[in-house]
Amino acid sequence: MSLIQCHNLTKHYASKCALNQVSLTLKAGQPIALVGPNGAGKTTLFSLLCGYIQPSSGEISLLGHAPGSPALLGKVSSLPQDASLDPNLTIITQLTLFARLQGFSKTAAQQEALRVLSLVGLESSANQNPTALSHGMSKRVSIAQALIGEPELVLLDEPTAGLDPANAKIIRHLVKSQSGNTTFMISSHNLDELEKLCDQVLYLDNGKLNQSVSMSDSQQQNYLTLTMSQCQSDELISAISALEGVHTIAQKQENEFIIQHDKANIEIALFTLFSKHNWQYKSLLKGRRLEEKLFS
Repeated sequence: MSLIQCHNLTKHYASKCALNQVSLTLKAGQPIALVGPNGAGKTTLFSLLCGYIQPSSGEISLLGHAPGSPALLGKVSSLPQDASLDPNLTIITQLTLFARLQGFSKTAAQQEALRVLSLVGLESSANQNPTALSHGMSKRVSIAQALIGEPELVLLDEPTAGLDPANAKIIRHLVKSQSGNTTFMISSHNLDELEKLCDQVLYLDNGKLNQSVSMSDSQQQNYLTLTMSQCQSDELISAISALEGVHTIAQKQENEFIIQHDKANIEIALFTLFSKHNWQYKSLLKGRRLEEKLFS
């Protein structure tokens, strides 16, 4: 059974077409990224998946059921970007209430609230009001709320937006640690974050699904992304082009190059070359960056 299945999914708001015949089939597994410019239709797709709105035409199912179906209670959850908690109630009170709404008994609901708070490292803050928390801590509590009941699918809208690196790292670790039982679909403009988290990437633009790419496809093994500290680009390109097994090398931005090759352990030849010319590099990564895969 597919996790998410959409066929010719279309949504109109008056004369505006927010989604235009989007068809996709997604299976449970590693986190899935949803990217695209503002107004691309990402929020509309999330709202349709949650059952908040109805499509103008087309079909959609989650785990074999229509969005919003009682059969999906506890199996699907969502965290909008602007979600906020009641400032007048303690965190444990609110999370316990949300667990009760999913059918937990009073005792089990409090235990579940403490469990999800421990997942985000905030069990010690259970009796505080949300106003006592930093922005990053508040975001982590909101993600804890989305994990109540161990759902099979969690939709996250910009989960690391505006966070400091420490809190963003905690959320990345949380998503990775929970991906064995839960599939996360993450909408974000931060391609660097998505590269660290996701395998499959869906690209929406003007309401259409333009691309669906995998960060771990076999062709990734034939590319390297090289970032130099400083270099003479022409000299570097000429020297690397002459190495055995190198097909192409292209400069994508200042001091960053994409190398296509078919030689095992080509990194050794590159390091030898750098040492010979006393060139310093910042990073050498297998594959192409997400930005390069989407927009090249």
